[in-house]
Amino acid sequence: MPESYVPKEAIGHGDGGSAALAIGEAESLERRPGAAPPGGGPGGEPLGKPRSLWSDAWHDLYRNPVFVVSALVIVFLVIIAIWPQLIAGGNPYRADLAKAQQGSQPGHPFGFDTQGRDVYTRVVYGARASITVGVCATTGAALLGSLLGGLAGFFGGWWDTSLSRLADIFFGIPVILGGLVFLSVVTSTTVWPVVGFIVLLGWPQISRIARGSVVAAKQNDYVQAARALGAGNGRMLLRHIAPNAIAPVIVVATIALGTYIALEATLSYLGAGLKPPTVSWGIDISTASTYIRSAPHMLLWPAGALSVTVLAFIMLGDAVRDALDPKLR
Repeated sequence: MPESYVPKEAIGHGDGGSAALAIGEAESLERRPGAAPPGGGPGGEPLGKPRSLWSDAWHDLYRNPVFVVSALVIVFLVIIAIWPQLIAGGNPYRADLAKAQQGSQPGHPFGFDTQGRDVYTRVVYGARASITVGVCATTGAALLGSLLGGLAGFFGGWWDTSLSRLADIFFGIPVILGGLVFLSVVTSTTVWPVVGFIVLLGWPQISRIARGSVVAAKQNDYVQAARALGAGNGRMLLRHIAPNAIAPVIVVATIALGTYIALEATLSYLGAGLKPPTVSWGIDISTASTYIRSAPHMLLWPAGALSVTVLAFIMLGDAVRDALDPKLR
């Protein structure tokens, strides 16, 4: 028979120690030989600390095939956005009118566009503009929206009321119409005017999410205890509220990233977003739409790349939402 397990609490004098010793003897008889004591891990070691929300989320994410596939696609897109020459050795601006609108050829799997430029090379280089706009716009909108929404939810009062009314004004602006009006007067060929416009109209959505999360988090007992112990507003925001209110913002921002990439392509298609000579999927789709009957390959490849990119970010956002939402566990 295995050696009886006697917990430390049983070592003592009087009736309490005897009763605890008897309970320990009964538990040892019920356990299989070699089993760990109650509350212990294999071999009798004490169990480690319980996992946090973030460790639980990561544990669920890397087991989720949707997250794994979408993350691999996004990593690949980021790599080719930074180093497109790794898989496309040509020049996206090089034109040969003798090959205009021709289909697939050896060394040119996607064919040529109306100016004889290699469609494959332009699709690869077009990822840079779309990923840059999506990441920069999402980062800017998330930082601005989280800051304003978090402060409004924490302090309340006139600050909260003013921010809510300001957000309502921006919510009332049609995105496409606003982009056509705002960007039509911009002559820059860089991505920054488009990024600035998306941030300008994107922060209200994230600010509302951040405000609601902060309002819910500041009602918790640990925040009230920190306030009673004399913690300042900055410490409560950074140490107690922000770590517990940031999860919904991350989910919304991840899904919004794919939406912003699609918005950039839409504005570029309409002629108000990115402008030549910038290589962009939206610009190439706009050029190819006129020749969809005679040269459909000019439209299908950049449109397919755009669809895969947007879908990958939306799938990633859904996976992150499922992992961070305790109600879905």
